[in-house]
Amino acid sequence: MIYFVSDAHIGSKAITRGWAHQKKFIEMLNKLGEDAVSIYLMGDIFDFWFEYYTRDKSKKEYAPLFRCIRHLVRKGVHVHYFVGNHDMWTWGGLTAMTGMEVHFEPVTIKRYGKKLYLAHGDGLAPFDLENHYPRDVQDKIRRFKRLRAVFQNEFLQFCFRCLPPALGNKIGYGWAARSRQKELDNPCPFKGEKKEELVLFAKEEEKLGNHRDFYIFGHRHIELDLKLDTGSRVIILGDCFRQWTYASLDKHGELMLHNYEPEQTAPAPNA
Repeated sequence: MIYFVSDAHIGSKAITRGWAHQKKFIEMLNKLGEDAVSIYLMGDIFDFWFEYYTRDKSKKEYAPLFRCIRHLVRKGVHVHYFVGNHDMWTWGGLTAMTGMEVHFEPVTIKRYGKKLYLAHGDGLAPFDLENHYPRDVQDKIRRFKRLRAVFQNEFLQFCFRCLPPALGNKIGYGWAARSRQKELDNPCPFKGEKKEELVLFAKEEEKLGNHRDFYIFGHRHIELDLKLDTGSRVIILGDCFRQWTYASLDKHGELMLHNYEPEQTAPAPNA
């Protein structure tokens, strides 16, 4: 079985009982690992992840999660990590700590006779924004892309890596918490097939002749399984801090969405 998981936002200051949140996520990974060939972590697993030039002692709080992933890797599970817009700042640390294979760009793979396009989803949108959105929405999408370009700027990354980790984390976790709280207070539901950026991106890819059986994304924190006219399915995985959703692909090429429901209750977000 192959599993796809996204958007746990471990360490978020906007989620109460963070230790219980991480514990539940570990229990989920261990459960999936019982029959997993591969597990794809599709980005924003951490609410903020940054690797500095000096040692960051605060990362010790994630030691249980690191042990869990190392255990999965050692037992033969291929664990892949796609960076998102909250955790793109890794320069080998995640791989060294866990043994995961880290991906910085979308990839297309073929598994069990199916072709899959895998990406976190941030920054993906159709080229012709003016044909789909009013001006204010176009501007919002372009602002996000400019912000993403700032986050990916190598000089600015170098400068931030020089900060003391305590200061960098105060800035990073504070920014991430504001983003998370804003979403919790005013979540953005499915915009509809003609407005959802990731759906329009997939349609554009199909129109260009880049057919895939499945487009699998995270980022949006909505659970979606939408079949396109070409037969492709757009999958948006939801999240693992509120919905606790994930996807599986079996050896017959059947893909399904699931809800993880352990015996213990999930930690509640701050209202």
